[in-house]
Amino acid sequence: MAAKLKKGDKVVVLTGKDKGKTGEITKVLPKENRLVVQGVNVVKKHQKQTQAQEAGIRSFEAPLQISNVAYMDPTDGKPTRVGFKTLDDGRKVRFAKRSGEVIGDV
Repeated sequence: MAAKLKKGDKVVVLTGKDKGKTGEITKVLPKENRLVVQGVNVVKKHQKQTQAQEAGIRSFEAPLQISNVAYMDPTDGKPTRVGFKTLDDGRKVRFAKRSGEVIGDV
């Protein structure tokens, strides 16, 4: 099955401590049903010193459940669902169900 959300898509967080925040998908983990969104779900981790890395507290974006984010509609910036349709020329594309606008090829 084709992925409804892909790397580079703009999304809105629907639930959790970062509810309402928007960002771009930087990484998709399909086997775990998770994705990483830039600037969202930032956590701090205490890092023990290694040969390669210095000790200290580092911040990074933790993965979110795919069900907790929605695609941001390109027309009004509100959350929307993503659908698939076949165009007249035979290409299968994703589209925003809220506005009907084509997002891009699958």
